[in-house]
Amino acid sequence: MKVVLQRVSEASVKVNNEIISKINNGLLILLGVENNDSIEQIKWICNKIVNLRIFNDTDGKMNRSVKDINGDVIVVSQFTLLANTKKGTRPSYIQAAKPEIADKLYQQFIREFECVFGKKIGTGTFGANMQVQLINDGPVTILLEK
Repeated sequence: MKVVLQRVSEASVKVNNEIISKINNGLLILLGVENNDSIEQIKWICNKIVNLRIFNDTDGKMNRSVKDINGDVIVVSQFTLLANTKKGTRPSYIQAAKPEIADKLYQQFIREFECVFGKKIGTGTFGANMQVQLINDGPVTILLEK
């Protein structure tokens, strides 16, 4: 499982020219699900993200979590995070979970995240062509793998 976290001052997801999720201060999470991922990995990553101190305190130091600041979150499934580009010029996605498995784990990720976070989050639409807009605050971008 690979996750790209982006601290944002705003973000949105559109499908078919319609905004389906929109947030202000918080996190945009891009999630790549691999073949052998499990609920244990989901639980670990959700807990890590919710408690990761990447938001500024009153002294300007990154000492606060998204939960501490009562921020908002959008999670978007993105299999291209699993691209292997070592050979040739066409990425291989052999490590990406098949859509039926990836969608199930994506939905479990959303449920687990909301449980740990304590509130609803925004999402993309699994498998859809989405347009994701964001203003990366900092910029702060973090890669997590489990």
